Parts: sequence; C-alpha cells; structure tokens
Amino acid sequence: MAHASPILFDTHAHLGLEHTYDVDLEEVIRRAHAAGVRYIATVGIDVAESRKAIEIAQSHEDVFAVVGVHPHEAKSVTGKTLETMERLARREKVVAYGEIGLDFYRNRSPKATQMTVFREQIQLAKSLRLPIVIHDREAHAETLKILKEEKAQDVGGILHCFSGDVRMAWECITLGFFISIPGTVTFKNARIIQEVVCEIPLDYLLTETDCPFLTPVPHRGERNEPAYVRYTAETIARLKAISFETVAEATTRNAQTVFRIAP
Repeated sequence: MAHASPILFDTHAHLGLEHTYDVDLEEVIRRAHAAGVRYIATVGIDVAESRKAIEIAQSHEDVFAVVGVHPHEAKSVTGKTLETMERLARREKVVAYGEIGLDFYRNRSPKATQMTVFREQIQLAKSLRLPIVIHDREAHAETLKILKEEKAQDVGGILHCFSGDVRMAWECITLGFFISIPGTVTFKNARIIQEVVCEIPLDYLLTETDCPFLTPVPHRGERNEPAYVRYTAETIARLKAISFETVAEATTRNAQTVFRIAP
C-alpha cells in the first residue's frame, strides 16, 4: 500500500506583506504545495496587513489568518485600533491573535507602550478565546512576566521564531505554549536554537518560515517562502536523529491542535 507523502505546516508567513508577493503569490502557494507544505498561517502586523491576511486566507483553502498588531507598531495603537482588531479577529478563517509582544532589539515603539499594548492585546485574545502568537526579541524576562501576569495560559499559543534557551522553552511550555522553530536552525552557528530542538520533545515543536525573512540554508540571501519550511523540518529530523516523516506528522498535528484546525 502506498503511503501518503508527509504534510508540512508553515505556521508563520507574511504573505500579505506590502509588495513582497504581489506578483507571484499563486506561484508561491503552488511551490509550497509541491514541497509538501499543505497548510500556511499568514500573519498580520497591523490593521492593513491583518485585513490582507484574511483576504488571502479566504481565497485559498489551506491558508489561515492570524491577526494582530506587532510591537513595532505599538506606538500607533488606539482604542479604535483595538476595536477594529476585535472585529477582524472574529472573521472566518482567523485561527489566532498575533503577532503581538515585545521587541527591545529595534525599539521602534517605546518600551512602556509596547508592554501596555501587549497586555491589552492578550486581554483581547482571551475575550475572543483565541490562542496568541508571540513576538519576543531581546525581551525574554519581560515577555514571560507579562504572559504570567495576564494568565495567557488560559488561551495558550505559540512563541514564534523562538530565540530563548532550553530553560525558557520549558517555562513557555508550562504556560501552554508551543515553540516554533524558524529557518535560522539551519545556520551553522545557531547553537542555542539547535540545542532547544535537541532537548525539547517533538510534542511541543512547530515549524515556520517567517517569510520573507530568515531564509534557511541553502537559500540564504534570497526571499524566503513557505516551500522552504521543508529545510527546517529536515534539520529538526537530523538534529533529533528521527525521520523527516515523523517530524512532519508531529509538527503538523501540533499546529492543527493550537489553531484548532480539524485534520
């Protein structure tokens, strides 16, 4: 009896990012399917991109939308922004709220503002009963503190593009979060994320591209796209000394669980 080929899930793409895939979106999705990537979650970073994510999801069967306001945009968030986000988050095919969180690396919005808006959006996601997708860059302690204080475990979610260590990964897992592994795991010097992959059980791992950013080896320097999530899955398999099929099956099942998508 022939076995079906493994199905992959790119849990974090930015297909609606301004002008990035305007010309060849259909080809990008076709290439993803050809590479075994059946499911894609396309993620908003502000109101406009969240709308675009919903549009793309509603016109492609196996694409889903995640809506939210990125910490870079926190300074422009008003009560009206949050009302709009609440309406968008109720639309069909929206499976999570994000990406939200803290970015103390670029600091494009003041830290205090980022923290306030992060809390407000966690509360909003909880009221909508949606899992949350977290952006955490150089803000590990503050991110964990806010997740605990706001009882984010009530909805759980994903630590997107995980950049913490093994100890932090376990803390996030105890709060009901999955650890999402980006293409950086394929980089030779990415020891910390590789250690996380080795130490954390497959039951808690997801795969993502964060495309068009963080393109994995062997395509570094090119625009990233969902098809390349395969390199991440292959690297996880190699690091864990298990089959690619096992990784694909488990990470896709985990994504279906967190996003509440029926297999």
